[in-house]
Amino acid sequence: MKILVTGCEGMLGQAVMRRLASVHELTGVDVAGADLTQAQQVKDLFDRTKPEWVIHCAAWTDVDGAESHREAAMAVNGLATEYVAQNCDAIAAGLTYISTDYVFNGRGGAQGYTENEKRDPINYYGLTKARGEEAVESMSGPWQIVRTSWLFGDGKVNFPKTIRRLLGEKPTLKVVADQRGCPTHADDLADVLGFLVSSGSRGIFHGTNAGQCTWFDLAREVAGLIKVDVQHITACSGSEYPTAAVRPACSVLESHHLEEAGCPDRPLWQEAVGRYIRLLETGQARHL
Repeated sequence: MKILVTGCEGMLGQAVMRRLASVHELTGVDVAGADLTQAQQVKDLFDRTKPEWVIHCAAWTDVDGAESHREAAMAVNGLATEYVAQNCDAIAAGLTYISTDYVFNGRGGAQGYTENEKRDPINYYGLTKARGEEAVESMSGPWQIVRTSWLFGDGKVNFPKTIRRLLGEKPTLKVVADQRGCPTHADDLADVLGFLVSSGSRGIFHGTNAGQCTWFDLAREVAGLIKVDVQHITACSGSEYPTAAVRPACSVLESHHLEEAGCPDRPLWQEAVGRYIRLLETGQARHL
């Protein structure tokens, strides 16, 4: 299948380009290739590439920055997604949109959220991604919304990589223990996207690694993997590290639709983190 991958130079976009290249004919585009917030540039991009399907990874991902740059964040996550969806419909191409756990308010309890629960974001980043979801749902052609969370993998910055670095620089760390989610390796999510596109499945899906934890749990997992005493990491509340954007207390994404579609089981988050830390330790991880 001829697939256009937006945001191809980002963490997830690069993983998609690597993992799906042997199965599909991929064309990647990033900011230098087209400004997706400009309607004509999106149309020109579709005219050039003529995709049968689009995997829309391009996004504004600076959660705190979205609070102070609201117009820009909405343009990238909302308006650009609307333009992509419209152009997909115009040529009968399918669309896979990458969304986020932050479309929920985080008050749903430890079990988290199923695919069909009501969107209710509590920060502006979550609102922009919810607007993107609404644009995709308005399509007349085939679409998929894939929500993910706590993404890590090849790139300049991600949580496991930062914790690994800080453990080498500081004697102790305090890490938030009252926010819960599902860590997700970009490579594993790319495999899920490949399955969904090839299977022709439709609807909303929750694509994360298996299991859930707090940031504190995740940090201790990293410490153990690099042979640092986990007692060097202590728990704290999110209120001790105030941020511009409010974070959901629990944004666990329960998955049911992937299983119904026949998607293979995703690896446990601990296995995925271990695989990534081994790449960092052996110098094989890409830093983009």
